[in-house]
Amino acid sequence: MDFASGVKLAGARFTVLRSQLARLERALGQFMLDLHTTEFGYTEMQPPMLVNDATAFGTGQLPKFGDDLFRTINYSSVRDELTRIHDDFTQQGKTILSDMDDWFKVLEREVFLKSNEVLNDPRFRYWLIPTAEVPLTNLARDLIIDEAELPWRFTALTACFRSEAGAAGRDTRGMIRQHQFNKVELVSIVAPEKSVEEHERMTEAAETVLKRLELPFRTMLLCAGDMGGAARKTYDLEVWLPGQDQYREISSCSNCGDWQARRMNARCRVPGEKQTRFVHTLNGSGLAVGRALIAVMENYQNEDGSISVPDALRPYTGGLTKIEKAGK
Repeated sequence: MDFASGVKLAGARFTVLRSQLARLERALGQFMLDLHTTEFGYTEMQPPMLVNDATAFGTGQLPKFGDDLFRTINYSSVRDELTRIHDDFTQQGKTILSDMDDWFKVLEREVFLKSNEVLNDPRFRYWLIPTAEVPLTNLARDLIIDEAELPWRFTALTACFRSEAGAAGRDTRGMIRQHQFNKVELVSIVAPEKSVEEHERMTEAAETVLKRLELPFRTMLLCAGDMGGAARKTYDLEVWLPGQDQYREISSCSNCGDWQARRMNARCRVPGEKQTRFVHTLNGSGLAVGRALIAVMENYQNEDGSISVPDALRPYTGGLTKIEKAGK
């Protein structure tokens, strides 16, 4: 686990995993995906990790949580647009201004103002996803779904990106709070009367991962003040970390009701009827892979510093049963 190289390559809150630890993390992600697809009926997806404004808005990341996201700019498109603005303005100005000194001052001011507009133009920017919930849930956006097709259940293993705005001084060391981390996400799109049952089912899927890994954990029902604004009910799964002598969140499973569906205009309809209604959306981590890696390392560490590989992961590690200390 190479923190120094992470800082060199990217900066604080980045880590490089090497050799057997990198393989163990990959094994965790594969194990989770196989469990959710074969035993809980989720469809494996590989969504984009760059999304547009409409997608980030649909699940509630924009506008309130824009500071928590990483934004990218399509540089070539921005450059072309600024060149067009410059050329158009230059052509107009030559017919109006005779004093070239005044003209250059006007040009500099106007292009500068336009630059800010262009950089904030939704056509030229993308957002790095903070979780696969964002693209997976938006698969239902602007659709009227035949209720006979529901539920939709999706899972994906993706990198996730978070700026951790407002988290200065919190978990600055180690892998608990990173700018980039891998996570297996669970998303369900269901008919309204099915969301309560689906929420329990989704939480069970996440709990099953921890049970199969034989990691100590607890399931917490959050009070309203601790839930996200989109959720009507949330369970947090917290895994025991001996190194911190406390439980830490490793999954959050939420029933969002029709809150996201209204933003996305995602509806369903009984076959043969004209009336539509908003679907209910649910999402949960199944699980955060980096935190699961930490939990395995700490709960399976031996006296000599080696780490035993959990039985559930051994089919994914090529027979590796133990991770030795560096140099062995």
